[in-house]
Amino acid sequence: MASSSSGNIHSARSFNRKTVFFVILFLIIAIAGLSYVKWWPYYEKALKSAASHSIGSSILGSDTAAAPSWGAAVDYAIIYFKSVWKAAVLGILLGSLVQVLLPAQWLYKVLGSSRFKSTFLGGVASLPGMMCSCCAAPIAAGLRKRNVSVGASLAFWIGNPVLNPATLIFMTFVLSWKFTLLRLVFGVLMTFGVSYLANKFAKGKEVPAPAAIEAAESKDETPFALRWLKSLGLMILNVVPAYLLSVLVLGAFQNTMFPVALGGGFLAILVFAIVGTLFVIPTAAEIPIIQSFTALGLGAGPAAALLLTLPAISLPSMLMVSRSFPRKVLLFVFVSVVVIGIVAGIVGAWVL
Repeated sequence: MASSSSGNIHSARSFNRKTVFFVILFLIIAIAGLSYVKWWPYYEKALKSAASHSIGSSILGSDTAAAPSWGAAVDYAIIYFKSVWKAAVLGILLGSLVQVLLPAQWLYKVLGSSRFKSTFLGGVASLPGMMCSCCAAPIAAGLRKRNVSVGASLAFWIGNPVLNPATLIFMTFVLSWKFTLLRLVFGVLMTFGVSYLANKFAKGKEVPAPAAIEAAESKDETPFALRWLKSLGLMILNVVPAYLLSVLVLGAFQNTMFPVALGGGFLAILVFAIVGTLFVIPTAAEIPIIQSFTALGLGAGPAAALLLTLPAISLPSMLMVSRSFPRKVLLFVFVSVVVIGIVAGIVGAWVL
């Protein structure tokens, strides 16, 4: 009996050491990747935006009369993926590593509850990421597979682009503090409020209990490298094809989706709120887009609607997480983003 007890203690200590090592390894990879892809480039871009009041030209074409075409699709896809490919690779990498390096029971304890605390912590965890919705989507999907609640996963997914600290800094220098304040107020409502309420649409469809997953993992003798490669392969198969195809489709219609000629008014706010929720852009691209559209005569209301909806979610990012969230949840999120965009547009028309 004594030898059996000492063997169990030794096994527990070995497991704990391995768990700590895996967590530290994940943090090293995440910090190194974000430093290279996000933090250092954004520091340089912040200095540029402060000096020039610009972060570059709009990613969208200016010819709103042009018909949808394969050429427009390819052109947009090339420009878009040149901008995001490093972050997209990092997102897929971290999304796969979340599933094999971070302990399921710990994630469930911290982020697995449907209470507001887990949603709040998920949103706070998104702040260092500074990713666009598509690059954050694989990580959100990976978190769902590790027992993280719907609310916390959504807050992480939405908070990355909407509450991106770097984008808020760029926005202040390039647009104005009014745009930043509007984005911050409605961004907090979207990240934490919508995500928390979405828990109600996921009852009965949660992932398996963490104890069951941990028990299965403890019996799985597959080497770590193979488990990670399996996770990575499934991640790529689940997200990349839909991602590529939907970006091409949206790129084909880029010139007709944004009717700048509408100017202002409620109809323009409604149209731009819906289109902004569907369209896909790189991180912070909404800033030069709004600059160019307002120069062409777009009103403050539709511009404010784009300010919230363009970065929040998109058709590609929703397709990428479609296997991880119930359809009712994604429909609720889509409608909520559109509604918040409309309200932000109405407020923006008054204050901007």
